[in-house]
Amino acid sequence: MPAPAIFVASGLTQYLGAALAVGLFDRIPAAGVAWLRVVVSAVVLVALTRPWRAGWTRRRLAAATAFGVCLAAMNITFYVAIDDLPLGTAVAIEFLGPVAVAAVTGSGWRERWGIVLAFAGVVLLAGVTLEVGGPGVVVGLVAIGLAAAFWAGYIVLGRRVALGGSGVSGLAVAMTAGALVTAPFLVGTAAPVLTSWWLAGAVVGVAVLSSVIPYGLEQVVMRRVGAAVFAILLALLPATATVVGALVLGQVPGPLEVVGLVLVSGAIALTSARRRIPAAPAEVLPDPTP
Repeated sequence: MPAPAIFVASGLTQYLGAALAVGLFDRIPAAGVAWLRVVVSAVVLVALTRPWRAGWTRRRLAAATAFGVCLAAMNITFYVAIDDLPLGTAVAIEFLGPVAVAAVTGSGWRERWGIVLAFAGVVLLAGVTLEVGGPGVVVGLVAIGLAAAFWAGYIVLGRRVALGGSGVSGLAVAMTAGALVTAPFLVGTAAPVLTSWWLAGAVVGVAVLSSVIPYGLEQVVMRRVGAAVFAILLALLPATATVVGALVLGQVPGPLEVVGLVLVSGAIALTSARRRIPAAPAEVLPDPTP
């Protein structure tokens, strides 16, 4: 298959997982679903990589733990956000995190224009959402703002873990640490899966659709395309999330929302054209190097 087709399949899969998660929020709180997804992903990664075979220093373990806590917090705040916000809007606003990192670490015209476009798009999306949203929209906007900040931290901390030579083993340790650190706050909300086989199966489905499959597909794409092509593909993710939200959740965007999505997509394309920032980490487990 052509690399763009694989990437689109990856995006569709990850946001189908998010749409499935939204359907579980009536039975399990959004934060609980996110925590369960982290737990399942951690179990899969540990089983596949067996990270205990690698030599772990205290410094590398501390870096992986910090990375994992940031990753878990990013997933949790994203799921809390999509409980109140349209999926496409949430994904677009969350991209403010990596665009901001690119703007801070870069010095070219792409980065400067990228942050301007992203800010304009996010302001427009937030304004429309506040105008037409329900009573929980403020909570959703605060949560997605936190998710964007955690995504920025994820990129910075993920680079340190990647440069430490841990590879996917480091990601397995990070996911495990994130699940354990957040467990005291969220394990109680996950109790319904212990009494319902279909709920447990649905949570596993969310993890597979949102993490396992997209991660594998994205690795194929990143090996086959250059940074410029990857930037264009990355810019398609807000639109992909919007399509899934419209078809699966009935979240049809209005004209102003479409303009906001286009502005954010332009910012993504500009700021990632010379680098590869992780694609939609609230929904996949990507290569942590920016």
